[in-house]
Amino acid sequence: MSQVQSAALPPEALLAQYQDQGYVDCFTIDLARSVSLGDFIRAFYSTPLFRAERLVLRWAFAAPSCDQELAELAANQRETFAVWHVEAREDNQILLRDFSSRTRSWLSVVADGEASALYFGSAVVAERRRPGSGIVSNGPLLAAHRVYARALLRAAARRLASRDSHQNQA
Repeated sequence: MSQVQSAALPPEALLAQYQDQGYVDCFTIDLARSVSLGDFIRAFYSTPLFRAERLVLRWAFAAPSCDQELAELAANQRETFAVWHVEAREDNQILLRDFSSRTRSWLSVVADGEASALYFGSAVVAERRRPGSGIVSNGPLLAAHRVYARALLRAAARRLASRDSHQNQA
């Protein structure tokens, strides 16, 4: 497994439509196994780090989520999960928007034989009603977000790699 890297957003990314509307980031990590989008969704949103975020969302926004809902989202049988709604989905990528419609989360898998590149990106769309209220691109909150985004992607990749090693031992 490689290290999490900052990356240019692929042009075919569902998140690409927001590049000129505010803050957008993209991170990637390579994994030495083939992964489906559903596997990635399950791994990403079930890491201990993200489970903590799910608890915060339950408390702060009255937006509970459970593992069954996560399984349904991963299987393309559900359009909502905690504070997110599926905005768009393709075989290898999903774009979620939060209830405020200002924040987007994007997950993508690019499989190449026995390996996969996992992508995680975010967008914060600028409010249109207040001219000059653009997104601060280097503030402390965004710096913290970048650290957190890398940690989430790394945790999901470790979970997927660990799952593979457990399957190989069986």
